[in-house]
Amino acid sequence: HVQLVESGGGSVQAGGSLRLSCTVSIYSIGAYCMGWFRQDPGKEREGVASIDRGGSTTYAGSVKGRFTISKDVAKNTLYLQMNSLKPEDTAMYYCAAGHSTMDWTRPSEYNYWGQGTQVTVS
Repeated sequence: HVQLVESGGGSVQAGGSLRLSCTVSIYSIGAYCMGWFRQDPGKEREGVASIDRGGSTTYAGSVKGRFTISKDVAKNTLYLQMNSLKPEDTAMYYCAAGHSTMDWTRPSEYNYWGQGTQVTVS
């Protein structure tokens, strides 16, 4: 079955940058709608950014202009470049793949999830 593995999380000072990666196994990343989500303990999972099969991107208002989602189909890898990080960006970050999504912000519309990678901004 499809597996997603995130990497690239860590601790960084406010104003710094991180790049998250998500490697997808078995099927081509180009066949899915892909998204990045984040979640703090006790809070709902929040959509951060998405990229559709054609490469069109959408962002949550809180990260627009600071984060960039991209994909490398040849490497079967999804990325999230995060710049100008703020303490409120601290969360566990998850990548997700969906066969089709009507509302990219809804976790229920994604079929496959990674295990998450922690981002801490101080």
